[in-house]
Amino acid sequence: MIFETHAHYDDERFEEDRDALITSMPGRGVGTIINVGASIESTKTTLALSEKYPFVYAAVGVYPSDISGLNEETFAWLKEQTKKEKVAAVGEIGLDYYWDKEPEVQKQQRYWFAEQMKMAREASLPVIIHSRDAAADTMEVMKSVHAEEIPGVIHCYSYSKEMAQEFIKMGYYIGVGGVVTFKNAKKLKETVQEIPLDRILLETDCPYMAPEPHRGERNDSSYIPFVIKKIAELRGITPEEVEQATRANAERLFRNKDIIYKKE
Repeated sequence: MIFETHAHYDDERFEEDRDALITSMPGRGVGTIINVGASIESTKTTLALSEKYPFVYAAVGVYPSDISGLNEETFAWLKEQTKKEKVAAVGEIGLDYYWDKEPEVQKQQRYWFAEQMKMAREASLPVIIHSRDAAADTMEVMKSVHAEEIPGVIHCYSYSKEMAQEFIKMGYYIGVGGVVTFKNAKKLKETVQEIPLDRILLETDCPYMAPEPHRGERNDSSYIPFVIKKIAELRGITPEEVEQATRANAERLFRNKDIIYKKE
């Protein structure tokens, strides 16, 4: 069974068929899903999904471009959510300089990234890190909070294979999704070939980033086999080996608070 480590099923693009789609996933080979918060509001809807479906778990956190919703009161609320039984991680947190170019905004991103990293440490939870056009500052913030003491994954990895090795040295996993199937994804393909298999996690970022041959469509967890097939091709192993290894990796990372993922 596939372990999907990064989905956004609370997104409005799933409004019409959300329940039917999520309910169908175990029958389509997806055994565990982590739905990921990106704002205070989407953290609330993520928690609701985790409470409704037994195989769906929650990550609570605020995405760098949504930090305007963070203040003393909302951050205190976020901390409280980390105590809930089905919260498996803090995320999606990090830095995104692609959209936000203003130095003051980037400074605020770094502040809240660090604060949410500290929150994860206090809660003994792993982190799900978003990093876009901000490799050096991401590493700098991580070092400043001793990220080697806070397990986690670099979601939707987009940097070089050399940078991936630096994250791995800190104990981090590399999140791989539909982009690995794109023809122009040279850096990610090189990374997947070079890094240890026991450091790769499967993800969709759905409804975004659908793999070939569904690029441009609404993504969902049932498309992960296309990602598995490409990883297997790049590494010269079988899809079954990729599925088993990545599930074991995810179980190892998201083992906190006695959440037990049963092996089917």
